[in-house]
Amino acid sequence: MKHIPEHLQTLVGQAIKRIDTPALVVDLDAMERNIERMARFAQHHGVLWRPHAKLHKSAYIAHLLEQAGACGHCVQKLSEAEILAEGGIRNLFISNEVIAPSKLERVAQLAKSLNAQGGRLAIAVDCEEGISRLAHALQNAQAGDAAVDVLVEINVGQNRCGVEPGPDAVALAQAIHAQPSLRFAGLQAYHGGAQHLRTAAERKAAIEEVLKHVNRTRHEFDRAGIAIALITGAGTGTMVNEAASGVYGEIQPGSFLFMDADYAANQRDAAQPIFEHALYVKTQVMSLSKEHAVCDAGHKAHAIDSGLPKLHALPHENALRFANGGDEHGVLHPDAEGGNTSGWLPALGETLWLIPGHCDPTVNLHDYMIGVRGGRLKGVVERILSVDARGALS
Repeated sequence: MKHIPEHLQTLVGQAIKRIDTPALVVDLDAMERNIERMARFAQHHGVLWRPHAKLHKSAYIAHLLEQAGACGHCVQKLSEAEILAEGGIRNLFISNEVIAPSKLERVAQLAKSLNAQGGRLAIAVDCEEGISRLAHALQNAQAGDAAVDVLVEINVGQNRCGVEPGPDAVALAQAIHAQPSLRFAGLQAYHGGAQHLRTAAERKAAIEEVLKHVNRTRHEFDRAGIAIALITGAGTGTMVNEAASGVYGEIQPGSFLFMDADYAANQRDAAQPIFEHALYVKTQVMSLSKEHAVCDAGHKAHAIDSGLPKLHALPHENALRFANGGDEHGVLHPDAEGGNTSGWLPALGETLWLIPGHCDPTVNLHDYMIGVRGGRLKGVVERILSVDARGALS
């Protein structure tokens, strides 16, 4: 995929202290433990797992996940699907609506290419116009019968995309059946907002409401005599609920791989595996005053839409609070509430590790992730991971 610059290639085999800052660093040991726990969870519950590649945007990591048992990958953007397909990923679900004719021409070409290689492309729809435009593009591309799997997205509480549950969803399935180039493959029923409700009880209650919408829709499909082959959805925050429901055949968690500060703020459900932080921004102190320190990782190095990053692995007496210093700077204050009552500050040049507030857009800010083995203190750089789909927004 992307060419790795020589100055990064020379890091391989070097001590972690050689990584310049700011840099996005993946703890490979923690990431692999997260993958193993997810695979066991899905196997235990008898569900497929299709992780979201919008998190890592890396063909290498996508292959790792499939080798561990993932049935394929979700993406949110067509360009992400094209890049992962170029990297050898063959089973892709665009869990989002695509309406622009120019993009649908690309969808048709991607479907033909994947089918020729024994793969499969799926896509979500939520209106009849989207279905007819997709079918028209496939017809023009001579993609053949049942060229694309199509899932009807229903609005289960996110109030974003999705047709209303019930009869409206049935009508879309019937419209799909009427198009020879399309295959009705099931329902997309994902509630993103439920992932970040803080208590396990709140998340459980939210998914119980989701299940009401899903079951009402299933009832209408039964009345119409249309079989639903698959119901897919769920994210890291609620997957225990969907997996245990007996309704979902596939789950789509992504953030479990890296975990971020926002997910760490959730109360853990006892039924969920323990997922570790595996993604960090390495930074260092570049300026020091009597009352604060400044590090070289501003919000060009980490996303702040879900809150500012947290400082990792500092003892309570050395607790620091990260404040937004702008594009290139982070301002660090002694955190008295965290236990730092002495006013301690790190020294000039000292290394610090940030846990991003939101991992997905943080990854998208970087061209490369540096994979280390052996921990933050004595670790060694094992490989450079290219963020192949960085900026793939179309």
